[in-house]
Amino acid sequence: MFNSENFFTSGWNFDKAHLDLKSKFQMINVALLLSSIGLLFGISVNVYKEAYGIIPLEAFLLLMNTLFFIALRKRKESFAKLSFLMSIQFSFFFLYLYATYPPEAMKFIWLFTYPVLLLYFQEKKYVKYWMIFMISMILIGPLQNVIPVQFTSFQSLYLSFVFIIVYVIITFYQKKMEEANRLIFKQQEQLLDQVNELTHKDKMLNMQSKQAVMGEMISMIAHQWRQPLSTVTLSISDLQVKRMLGTGIDEKLMDDTLQSISDTVVYLSETIDDFQTYFQPNREIDKIGLDNLVQKALNFVKPRLKGSNISIELESIDVEIETYINELIQVILNILNNALDELLKLEREDLKIKIELREKEEFVELSIVDNATGIKHGELEKIFEPYYSTKGKNGTGLGLYMSQMIMQKQFNSFIKVQSSSKGSCFTLEIPKKLQ
Repeated sequence: MFNSENFFTSGWNFDKAHLDLKSKFQMINVALLLSSIGLLFGISVNVYKEAYGIIPLEAFLLLMNTLFFIALRKRKESFAKLSFLMSIQFSFFFLYLYATYPPEAMKFIWLFTYPVLLLYFQEKKYVKYWMIFMISMILIGPLQNVIPVQFTSFQSLYLSFVFIIVYVIITFYQKKMEEANRLIFKQQEQLLDQVNELTHKDKMLNMQSKQAVMGEMISMIAHQWRQPLSTVTLSISDLQVKRMLGTGIDEKLMDDTLQSISDTVVYLSETIDDFQTYFQPNREIDKIGLDNLVQKALNFVKPRLKGSNISIELESIDVEIETYINELIQVILNILNNALDELLKLEREDLKIKIELREKEEFVELSIVDNATGIKHGELEKIFEPYYSTKGKNGTGLGLYMSQMIMQKQFNSFIKVQSSSKGSCFTLEIPKKLQ
């Protein structure tokens, strides 16, 4: 398949430091292509008119263009030599048109493309010398008797004057383009620095959020393990007391006690696995049932429910998703902990959190609804801002911010929230299958 970009750069790749050379390659290929088309057209017209005098020159120039095309694609370093040869070729071709045709033939119009070609073929320090050479040849034309020129001295002077104006305009335009390119590159570098800075801040915020959650997790582990460890201690103490009193320990009691201790140890081991899985930097997409995923998040907050009158209702649906499990658990956990923080402040009897699951075509909706006192209108607009917290010194202000960032960056979604004096509802749109 034809690739115009590769064609006009002769198939070479250029980095940012050589964009000027890339532009020159593009210009020289455009010039070769257009001049070749013009030469083919000229040959066709001259054959039709049976004007065979200029055809050999046109055929020679067409052959040179073909050789230039090939040479540019063989060696990138050949550009300087080829641009010099092409400058000679075009200079004498334009002088030939000037010397051979009368002003009314309008062939001299091609001469005004000469400054453009020079500015892209030659280094800037050499362009003025080529211009001086060309203007000198135009002005000398009517004054010499070797080659008959049909332009008068005044016409040649006028042509040179317009030629210089075109050169000044093109030079000014090129200078402005270079300034614009430098400004664009500078702005790109500034944007890149800002992106790197924001990426660094994002990583720092993510780390701080993880550390804040880790503190909560450690507290939950302490609560979650205290009761099972107490059960193990009491079971062992009961056996020790019976042995000390000499009442005897039958095999069934021993088996039941050891089974209870074993079940407790297994439970503690599963708890360790849950926390270990959560804190692993897992960035792989895994399959999991949505109910199972929500249950993993609920296992983390269960210790906070003990001793409270808060109930959690979970609507179950049978749907499997392919997702980043740990990131999604972090989002659900942040919202659940916020809801629990608000509910634990209240002393009502009907405190509850309801988790609603709804299956859509491409995604599932997960809503976490509480019946606390809601979020104030002024605070509702700021809850997703970094370091903004309604908990005072007890909050980091990172939980909801990072949760929103995770949903946007990892799941191409966002958290929707509705709140009133009767409670709050946080809704997540979770894609069924991440790409």
